[in-house]
Amino acid sequence: QVQLVESGGGLVQTGGSLRLSCSASGGTFSSYSMAWFRQAPGKEREFVAAISRSGGRTNYADSVKGRFTISRDNAKNTAYLQMNSLKPEDTAVYYCAADATMTWALRDRSVYYDYWGQGTQVTVSS
Repeated sequence: QVQLVESGGGLVQTGGSLRLSCSASGGTFSSYSMAWFRQAPGKEREFVAAISRSGGRTNYADSVKGRFTISRDNAKNTAYLQMNSLKPEDTAVYYCAADATMTWALRDRSVYYDYWGQGTQVTVSS
């Protein structure tokens, strides 16, 4: 069973950047597809981005496409989310998640993900 710990959140002004990290332990990191989700107050958790086990394929929500980049370093058991051109509507708790199913698909629904981190707060001020 893998444990996930996010870091890198904080307060940033509109147009700024942040890089989130998701450190994994207790499992074989390279066997999991990884994703980032976010949840704003009063809203449902929503998909942000996903990356394949090798890192060769990615999938993004339309709302972040062109601004956010998901990546991973399997040697360091870490996934990343580089967030540029941040907007106030990006304010949320960001969660990383691991999909243990051996599927080619990069899934965008939280129900498919087996392991979750505790989340890190990102606040974008206007």
